[in-house]
Order: sequence, then C-alpha cells, then structure tokens
Amino acid sequence: MKNTRGELVGERTEAQMHNDIEFKKLALELIEDSGENWSIHSMAVMKRNAISRILYLNELYERILNVPGVICEFGVHWGASFATLLNLRNIHEPYNVERYMYGFDTFEGFPEVSHQDGAAEVGDYASIHGHEKQLREILSYHESISAFQDRKMFELIKGDAVHSVDVWLNENPGASIALAHFDMDLYAPTKSVLEKILPRFTRNSILVLDEFSQQKFPGEVMALREVIDLMDVNVTRSKYQSHCAIVTFN
Repeated sequence: MKNTRGELVGERTEAQMHNDIEFKKLALELIEDSGENWSIHSMAVMKRNAISRILYLNELYERILNVPGVICEFGVHWGASFATLLNLRNIHEPYNVERYMYGFDTFEGFPEVSHQDGAAEVGDYASIHGHEKQLREILSYHESISAFQDRKMFELIKGDAVHSVDVWLNENPGASIALAHFDMDLYAPTKSVLEKILPRFTRNSILVLDEFSQQKFPGEVMALREVIDLMDVNVTRSKYQSHCAIVTFN
C-alpha cells in the first residue's frame, strides 16, 4: 500500500493510521511550542524507525572514517539520509576538508520502471515541486554551524543519475568513492550507475543498497548480481535496517 507520495506504508489498520495522524499533530505542536531548543526537544516525538535509521547511518559512517574519498547518494528523496550523513560528517570528522558529498535524484519520482521492478510505478517517491531548492537551504544551514562555516562541501545533482553521473565523473576525475549509498530502488538505473562508478571504489570502500532484500523492489539486487560477483565481496547487513546490504570490496 502506498500513500500519496508513493511511499510504502505497510499493511496498517485504520486505527494505526489514525493514531499516526494524531501523533503527528502532537509532534508538530511540541516543535512549535518548545522554544529555541525545539530540535533537541523534538527527540521526544522521534519514532523508533527514525532512531533506527540514524543508528544505521552512523554505523555506515563509522566504517569509512579511515577510507579516503567522497560520499555519493543515489536517490535522495526528501533528504533525510543525506542530511543525516552530512551532520555525521560534521560530528565524526569536522576537519576533513576532502569529504565532499554528492546527492543524485530526479526529485520527480521514478521516470520509468521495468518488469524487474516489482511493485514500483512511474512517479513513485516524488517530492514536492522545487524541493531540491528547499533541501539546499536545509543543508546550507547545517553547513553554517559546522567547523568550516563558509565552505560548501555538498552538491545536489538534479536529473536522471544514469546521465548526470557521467557529467560528475568527467568533472571529478580524481574523486574516489568511500561510500556509495543506493536508494533508487530500480533495476535499470542501479545497474547503469553501478557499472559507471565501480572503477572509483577502493579496497575499503563500501557500497550500500537499501532494498537488497526488499521483496517488493527486487530490481536493486538483480542489478547488483549482474555487475558484481557476490562471491568476490563481503556482503553483510545492519541490525538496524531489515532490507539493506553492505558490500565491502576484498
């Protein structure tokens, strides 16, 4: 079952959905009423799945602390993971001036799907029109309270990553990738982008697929199997996320 943004919300009862709506009202009231420290107080209404996601992303980040290179996220959506990784960078290694971050997304949902993509439909996971501008403002604020307040170390790249990654590779010939986070869900773009960026990985780089074992979106793992021999890499999971796979190169 999908909501109006194309997001899978699971098999929830009407009572559960009603409770979620009421809890959202409580959360927004708390944020509005809790003063200048609203971001800290909002932890009171942070749901279990959000906390789990932060722990998961922190686990990923800790794995690359000694790995040189940039972070690329393919499938930014609303920017929750990208913004969290940016803040984790500013916490774990605030003086690493070479840990640039690049986020690739159409911001308009899936442009097309194939028969390998299970439940996916064209237009799924679209954000609101112009969201990338809003997200840049959010990320810029996070950067403004970092160690290098006047140094922009992120870039959002709007468009189909199958094509925009070619431009990025040409413009950044010296960039190695420490972490590539794939959350595109789909077979064709995942396979195409993987094939193109594979030479930019190093022995200790990690490749993460958010839907590796998600039965409703089989495309990601199908693409991975066609690009990489899974017997030649280490594939592990995180206890914080059910469907992910973390690929480490031998």
